[in-house]
Amino acid sequence: MASLSASIPSCNLKSGFLGEMRGIRIPSSSTSRVGFWKKPVECKESRIGKQPIEVPSNVTIMLEGQDLKVKGPLGELSRTYPREVKVDREDSGLLRVSKALDTRRANQMHGLFRTLTDNMVVGVSKGFEKRLQMVGVGYRALLEGNDLVLNLGFSHPVRMAIPDGLKVKVEENTKIVVSGYDKCSIGEFAASIRKWRPPEPYKGKGVRYADEVVRRKEGKAGKKK
Repeated sequence: MASLSASIPSCNLKSGFLGEMRGIRIPSSSTSRVGFWKKPVECKESRIGKQPIEVPSNVTIMLEGQDLKVKGPLGELSRTYPREVKVDREDSGLLRVSKALDTRRANQMHGLFRTLTDNMVVGVSKGFEKRLQMVGVGYRALLEGNDLVLNLGFSHPVRMAIPDGLKVKVEENTKIVVSGYDKCSIGEFAASIRKWRPPEPYKGKGVRYADEVVRRKEGKAGKKK
């Protein structure tokens, strides 16, 4: 057995896979990795954020660091800006909102706070309004003092207190006009009115915005006889 084992050549599996048993020489040089250089993506400046804001002659601007106060004939508004954006007033009287940092969050806030600043200037000088329409049999609204009373088909009327700084007017018992100098407060109060009875998609009954388009659905058809 010893002579038989000695006569059989030893087979190295590793060398067999590498081709050394067949006389093929594999180069031992290591392959180099191919690296890709990732180019940083530069975000473009916001088209809305880079636009200047015109300040009317009847509006007073008070700017202290990150705090801005705007005073006009209709009221006064103030806002504190985050560290990602800054507000500057040019010699010509224009307001300009710019980025203080070159980050993704600053890019997101640039256009937003420019729009909020413009709403402040327009609000204290001209004001905003939001119109709502009530659609439904027996739906009506009326004013009682500082409360807005809505009849929306419930077992009791809905009474809503009008926030300070807002004016509410009822036209033809079914049209509600919310006006004021703070656009955010106007939108929140109008949304709270609509929330009591959103327009349903079958007959369109409910409280909707004047410019709102309600998508209607077709009701269930009766059984064919």
